[in-house]
Parts: sequence; structure tokens; C-alpha cells
Amino acid sequence: MERKVSILLAEDDVNLGSLLKQYLDAKNYATDLYPDGEKATEGFHHNIYDICILDIMMPKKDGFQVATEIREINTDIPIIFLTAKNLKEDVLNGFKIGADDYITKPFNMEELLLRIEAVLRRSGITDSEAVTVYNLGSYVYDSNKQTLQFKAQEPVKLTTKESELLRLLCMNMNKVLERNYALNQVWEDDNYFNARSMDVYITKLRKLLREDPSIEILNIHGKGYKLIVSENN
Repeated sequence: MERKVSILLAEDDVNLGSLLKQYLDAKNYATDLYPDGEKATEGFHHNIYDICILDIMMPKKDGFQVATEIREINTDIPIIFLTAKNLKEDVLNGFKIGADDYITKPFNMEELLLRIEAVLRRSGITDSEAVTVYNLGSYVYDSNKQTLQFKAQEPVKLTTKESELLRLLCMNMNKVLERNYALNQVWEDDNYFNARSMDVYITKLRKLLREDPSIEILNIHGKGYKLIVSENN
């Protein structure tokens, strides 16, 4: 089964939020709807998303706050703001935070869809293969099948947690994968015992990738891990 592109949708207007979710789900996106900024931030910590669509005027945390916190965790994930505010300073503030697009209410659903597709194309997320199959030196990792294949050898079947952890590393290739973020994504809790368990899984992944010396998983002290894939073998 192909993986759908996943959307974090934060909208406090119950009717509009429900309508947007139904529309995007019907267009074959996997959409999680959050009614306020605080829940949206929590949801981002515990799930993997390809794009975030954030209303600005939300209770508890506004869209700008949510976007700022998301950017501290993931600097590359696309963000689109939905808002009734069309003042120039608000638009500029949104882009300074790192917005990829900014849509003023009211808007046409088809326009929103086209803007989402355009942002995803610019981000390199255009189909299921782009976000589920990774070339790691002499390895090919398929997160849908949970397999890791070295050259022409038989693919190795990964456990669910091995695959989830490797996918996070691949999504952040050559960048730091924050330790607590990975724990919340894979184990849903960043307690001491899960942290020790993750260290064991990192060791397992290093062994699985050891046939290619251009690949390393580094410990970044006090921060997390970094998957390095050198261009020259």
C-alpha cells in the first residue's frame, strides 16, 4: 500500500477545519486536524508530517508560535499559513518565520490544493516514492516494505522500530536528528528506558549499514544523531 502525503492542519474554526480535512482526505492526503496551536504542536512532536497548514489566529498558541516551534525541530518541512489577516506586516512576519506560502481567507478549495501541490513539488515531495524510498550509498531502503538492500543481495527485512528510526535518520540526512524528537516519534515517550532502547537500535542500524564505509551514524553529544552519507566512496 502506498504511503499518502501527510498533512498537519491546524484550524480553530470547527466548520472550516472539518470541511478542509474532508476535502484533503478526498484528494488522497492523510490529514490530521488540530483545533488549536497547542494541540498542533503536540501532534507534530508525535507524528511524521510532510507539510503543515496553519491558521494564524488560534487559541493557546497562534500560527506564528506553532511555526516557530516546528522550525526549531525541522527546518525544511513546508508551511502554509491560512489567515483572515492580510496586513503587509503579517505577511512579512509569516515569511520571516519560514512560510512557504500564505493564503488569505476566504479562499477557493481548488486554489488551496494547487498551492499545496506547488509547495510539495518545490520541496521534492511529489509522489509516494519520493518520501518512502531512499538511496544510501550502496544501499536502498524502502520504508513501505521495511527492507534494506545492499547492492544485488537479498533485501533484509527490518523490524518496525528499526525501519521507523532509519526513516527519521533518512529524512534528516546529513543533519542532526534530535534525540527527544526521535524518541517521541518512534517510542511515543522520551523516558530513560526508551532512550537506552534507542541506543541499542542505533547500534543495530550501524551493523546493518556497515558494508558501505561511506555511511556513518554519528552521535552528536547532547543533541542526537546524524546520518552521514559521503558522496565519494
